[in-house]
Amino acid sequence: MKFRSTCPVSNVLDIVGDKWSLLIIRDLFIGRNTYSDFLEAPERISTNILVDRLKKLNQYGLIEFTRGAKDKKIKTYKLTSKGIDFYPIMAEMAVWSRKNLDVEFHPLSVEIFKEIDSIGLEKHISNTMEGYKKQLANIS
Repeated sequence: MKFRSTCPVSNVLDIVGDKWSLLIIRDLFIGRNTYSDFLEAPERISTNILVDRLKKLNQYGLIEFTRGAKDKKIKTYKLTSKGIDFYPIMAEMAVWSRKNLDVEFHPLSVEIFKEIDSIGLEKHISNTMEGYKKQLANIS
């Protein structure tokens, strides 16, 4: 991988510095895993951007895909261990958002915040990452 800077923050932003890449990673954590699923997300990603971001995330090793057994055109995407490692960053972003933005949050976010308040952020992160890994193990 070639980056434009030696700054680690800049390097990460080169990979996921647009909103769509992070939203695709978020979607994988909440169970969206096909091209059609991503298009149905409320943020309304365009098809050309979706194709570009899926290729980019795959190229950098954050996601991978398998082809359908019956229909080889259907790809099912999943996070790799690198992609799973993004969850703590995303959880921290959500906590920052709750603390600093005066907006109404999606019901799923409200449930996540209740869990964080109940068991703590570190435990929530650990549970979510382990749960995703178990879900992948059951699929494979």
